[in-house]
Amino acid sequence: MSGHSKWSTIKRKKGENDAQRGKIFTKFAREMAVAIKEGGADPAGNSKLKDVIAKAKANNVPNDNINRIIQKYKTGNVTENYESITYEGYGPGGIAVIVEALTDNRNRTAGEVRHYFDKYGSGMGQTGCVSWQFDRKGVIVIDGEDLDEDTVMMEALDAGAEDFSAEDGMFEIYTDPDSFSDVRNALEEKGYSFEEAQVALVPQNYIQMNDEEGVKNMTKLLDMLDDNDDVQNVYHNWEQE
Repeated sequence: MSGHSKWSTIKRKKGENDAQRGKIFTKFAREMAVAIKEGGADPAGNSKLKDVIAKAKANNVPNDNINRIIQKYKTGNVTENYESITYEGYGPGGIAVIVEALTDNRNRTAGEVRHYFDKYGSGMGQTGCVSWQFDRKGVIVIDGEDLDEDTVMMEALDAGAEDFSAEDGMFEIYTDPDSFSDVRNALEEKGYSFEEAQVALVPQNYIQMNDEEGVKNMTKLLDMLDDNDDVQNVYHNWEQE
């Protein structure tokens, strides 16, 4: 699940998700398993699980699949034990890349992610080498077709959003991470549906890349990361055309 980096990246991610639905279900199953282990299987009393479910629905995961995942993990008898790990590195042209993973084998995942960076990027770096270039924000994306921009903006700001923008027919709403759930819930109650709804790492600035080989390698790096079952989210500051 490639992370937020303007709507062009989200469109790319969602197109891949349609072709790889099984992998997407697997990734959300892991994230829900961790949330249930930490706070229980009731979304009403587990805000983290509620946020994961909202993100899954925005990625077209059916309710039946979500309910099956909850039933599977609520018993506490599942043997998987996932560990959250974050990797940072550089793509071609100095593109900053952050990879969030959930894995039951730290050595396997680290080796695979390092291989991707070495082959298609400029190498994996130390913790903190690129994360300073990103801000953690709540991100809500709404399809603007048949919606009034001013109305959506006012309702989002009234709900507690920090910022609003319209691009490529989509409305992008940004919140403080602590306010994300409240803003999302308020907009849901007003009948809005979301193309994306999650707390994500948003680049402070974007880098364009005109080198054809660099674009090819960056695309391959993102493809390899997205295809890895252990990788949950990928964030980068590449501004794609």
